[in-house]
Amino acid sequence: MNTENRGFFFALTAVFFLFASCQSMRKDFVISGVEEAGETDMATLEEMIVALDTEFTREGALASRAKLAEMEKRSAAGADYAGRLAAWSGRLFLLEGKTADARKQQNLSRSLSPGNIQTLVLGARLEEDPRERLALIDGELKLDPARGEIQIERGRTLVELRRFGEAVAAFDTAFPLLPAFYRDSYGAVRDRAWELRNTGSSTSGRTMAIMEQGYLSWGDLIEIANRETDLLRFLTAGRNWPLQEIFDRLLERSFIPVVQNVAQENWPGLRPRIDEKVLRSGAAWYLWHLHAENRADRGLLSRYSSRYGAMKNPRSPIADLPLLSPFFDSIMGCVESEYMTLPDGRHFAPGEQVRGTDFLAMLKKLK
Repeated sequence: MNTENRGFFFALTAVFFLFASCQSMRKDFVISGVEEAGETDMATLEEMIVALDTEFTREGALASRAKLAEMEKRSAAGADYAGRLAAWSGRLFLLEGKTADARKQQNLSRSLSPGNIQTLVLGARLEEDPRERLALIDGELKLDPARGEIQIERGRTLVELRRFGEAVAAFDTAFPLLPAFYRDSYGAVRDRAWELRNTGSSTSGRTMAIMEQGYLSWGDLIEIANRETDLLRFLTAGRNWPLQEIFDRLLERSFIPVVQNVAQENWPGLRPRIDEKVLRSGAAWYLWHLHAENRADRGLLSRYSSRYGAMKNPRSPIADLPLLSPFFDSIMGCVESEYMTLPDGRHFAPGEQVRGTDFLAMLKKLK
């Protein structure tokens, strides 16, 4: 081959390789762009379905299903992508109450991408027994404890098992590992577990239901004390009396105040109702009278008013509790005994409603 032909041959070869290289680069660019768009959509879908866990709406479910249908048409998607989509579809079916369809999606997801986290999450959710589910989750976390989605499932399962302190720890481990929308969705569940952390798994289901309410009535306070402690045995001797009868007898023996206004020194001849909402002042009265009764020391009911009234310049040490208030001894006793607190260090806030979790914690200190 002469010099001129060799030059032409090398030039042609160079053009060929340049063309092939450009085609390869173009193909890689297209695939990369498709994958990037797919991952963006996957993140959007994740946020949509996670939000439905704690605030399910029909509109949100329909929007999520439409997004899934759009993503399933992506032609360049690989097995892992399709497996994750199947897992999210299964979670959506579970939220819609279609367990059989969710199981089909779990089988599909497992066959396409057995190790991806969303497949594992769906598998855990399909396990109906919370103890078995927890064992499954803990097995996965032994392999890698830094998987936030699995920690979320652990927290949710521990709440179901009423192991609230452990649930808080699981959520607190998960949140820094995940996008912010996970905290938005499960933060309230975590905070509720924190409130309930002192109740324990032995707390009765009825007591738990009472504490889910936004307020407590006198009937609720009586029922919690009767179910969770022996503080009312002096009255019932263990007999299963109706709540109204216990209420009436406690009222007759002044364990329940006629009014709950700490500034009202003269009480009218009124009769509170068993369904009346209890304020912090009323809870303190009830607790301190139970305290005095169970210690067989009625002198506790006037201990503080006698002590402070005998001072040269008598004044109440609590800013919003008058010295001459009928509630003075009860509130002072509960604060000094650490059954109740001063929220800001100076005020008792007697007119605020008492929370169920707080009241149960008070009772447990008392018994």
